[in-house]
Amino acid sequence: MDDKKSETEKILEAKPEIKTGDGAYLRFAVKTGLIRENEDLTQLLDKHVKPFLKEGDLIFISEKIVALSQGRIIPIGDIKPSWLANFLAKKVNNNYGTTQFKGFGHGTPAAMQLLIEQAGYPRAILAAAAAAVTRPFGIKGVFYTIAGKSAKSVDCPMSFTIQPYNRYGKLASIDPDGVARKIKEKLGHDVVIAEANYRGVSPLGKSNPGISDKFIMEVLSDNPMGQADELTPFCIVRKKGS
Repeated sequence: MDDKKSETEKILEAKPEIKTGDGAYLRFAVKTGLIRENEDLTQLLDKHVKPFLKEGDLIFISEKIVALSQGRIIPIGDIKPSWLANFLAKKVNNNYGTTQFKGFGHGTPAAMQLLIEQAGYPRAILAAAAAAVTRPFGIKGVFYTIAGKSAKSVDCPMSFTIQPYNRYGKLASIDPDGVARKIKEKLGHDVVIAEANYRGVSPLGKSNPGISDKFIMEVLSDNPMGQADELTPFCIVRKKGS
């Protein structure tokens, strides 16, 4: 093993294996250090992920990093919440003030404004109306189902702890399916781009449509890449026994 690979190997963090409907999988979160806005995603993967890949491995990528590489971040001070954003943000139940609180999510006017702009005002209003009708019956998630996956992936701020991104909002990444296919062409492995957090998993892009959303949600069900200051935006997923 050469010295360069020995140094790189230190950034590979094994996560607990996960059982899916397709069998058991090993997951290795890849620590990269702080990634800057507009960094080349393919070069980052070539440096941090490629040295560890084996035949049949899947590459999972945090959607936040794809958006960051595309310059899809906005200083919070530049976001001007509308009356609708202020109104809808108050309706978000993030368990603030309780032990279940894990983040404001879209419960801030700035984050809700970005979501509205991503979804479009008509769609956001329709989503809010549908949620208001269905919520009394205990039906959850209607707002995000109608608003769409890209709107759901809007985030503000990007992290509680990582400077300087705790002062930025994030728009949805552009063409995540296309990004996944491009990476597969370069590295020869199937790629999944997804948003995972304490609220759940949203598959957003994949190089192979045969990779099911159910499988992606199972693999990321415990959020192995984290969402705070772990600095592990990539994850190698390997079928156990491969």
